[in-house]
Amino acid sequence: MSPPANDAIHLRSIVIGCLAALAGLMSGLDIGVISGALDFVARDFHASTLAQEWIVSAMMAGAAIGALVAGWMSHHLGRKRSLVIGAAIFMAGSLGCAFAWSTPSIIAGRVVMGLAIGIAAFTAPLYLSEIASERVRGAMISTYQLMITVGIFLAFISDTLFSYSGNWRWMFGVAAIPAGLFLIGVLFLPFSPRWLMMKGRRQEALEVLRTLRASPQDASREIRDISAQLQQKQHGFALLRRNRNFRRSILLGILLQIMQQLAGINVVMYYAPKIFALAGYVGPAQLWCTAIVGLVNMLATFVAVGLVDRWGRKPILYTGFVVMTFGMGALGLIIDRGVASQTTQILSVFMLLVYITGFAMSAGPLIWVLCSEVQPLTGRDLGIAISTLTNWLSNMAVGATFLTLLQTLGNGPTFWLFAGFNALFIVLTWLFVPETKGMSLEAIEHRLMAGIRLRDIGR
Repeated sequence: MSPPANDAIHLRSIVIGCLAALAGLMSGLDIGVISGALDFVARDFHASTLAQEWIVSAMMAGAAIGALVAGWMSHHLGRKRSLVIGAAIFMAGSLGCAFAWSTPSIIAGRVVMGLAIGIAAFTAPLYLSEIASERVRGAMISTYQLMITVGIFLAFISDTLFSYSGNWRWMFGVAAIPAGLFLIGVLFLPFSPRWLMMKGRRQEALEVLRTLRASPQDASREIRDISAQLQQKQHGFALLRRNRNFRRSILLGILLQIMQQLAGINVVMYYAPKIFALAGYVGPAQLWCTAIVGLVNMLATFVAVGLVDRWGRKPILYTGFVVMTFGMGALGLIIDRGVASQTTQILSVFMLLVYITGFAMSAGPLIWVLCSEVQPLTGRDLGIAISTLTNWLSNMAVGATFLTLLQTLGNGPTFWLFAGFNALFIVLTWLFVPETKGMSLEAIEHRLMAGIRLRDIGR
């Protein structure tokens, strides 16, 4: 095959991957919008602290349901159709929040938005892992997390601009626009070749792979590998009951998602203005500082996208958890001692940005990469559904308890708690996380099913 043809195939793969990864943009918009809207919603609806926590965490409850539904949808309807349905539901949820008339109604709208996000968070990384070659798979899946950070940043900017008028309804309403564009774009994506093979549509799967791989020989070889795996008749719950090694991959996915959420990122994303209030900032300054957090979060994710297939998964995770431990611990120390000057105000923002950088370059994108890589093909839908469900349940627990933790533990100790979690995750990464850089999904599955210990199933 000529170099220009290779270039065309590579470009096509990038375009398809980026379009599918736009599902992350919806997630980011949903995560980011509540940060700036919460105080205005609480004021208009006279919401208590507990009600505010539920307004925040209702989205995660919906996402947990969406993650469960997505497993069935992805298997029976396909990855592509699931993304279309998720986009449509997101549009309905965002408009529902925009027209909410009470605390219960906005909680209901947030649940609907969360349902869409749960579907997208399950389906998009799965789809990306199945269309990408092993050479670029890590970067491709990391692009999903990058789009989440783009969505968060855009939501923070939108919130800040609308905050001058206090129009929180527009903060929610504008999110329906990119969701509509994403819905249209997904219609032009190919079906996942692995899903086509699972449905017995071998020729269609081969045609898709020929448009995405460097040569027809590579496409044919991958079809043979997938076909060999599909000879195994166990699926989903049957595999979970009968196969100890599949249960190990399930537990690893659960652990990885708990690590990502207890690292504390969504404490910052949901409650950044309140954190900046603790640091002495008032009014619009809180939201502009929040926008800076969103910008750094987005830019730092580019580091992970660039390094994940070069440096490897584990070195990046080690670095990220060390940086997060330092940043969160230092922020807790500053707030505990009191923010008495402009210097300490600036230092508190800097430490929060250090923490954000650590997360965005490591646990943010890489947890999704690893969770999509370690599940065997015949049980991948169930495995990723369970890990995604864990993500949202852990996310909900963090979102629903942060304000209460501040009231019970105190400001500084609350941040030290999350710093301690990050220190623990350095050890857990060494004990259990494999290095999967440059390995095919088939090779990872073979070593997993051979009973090799988890941290050694990679390179």
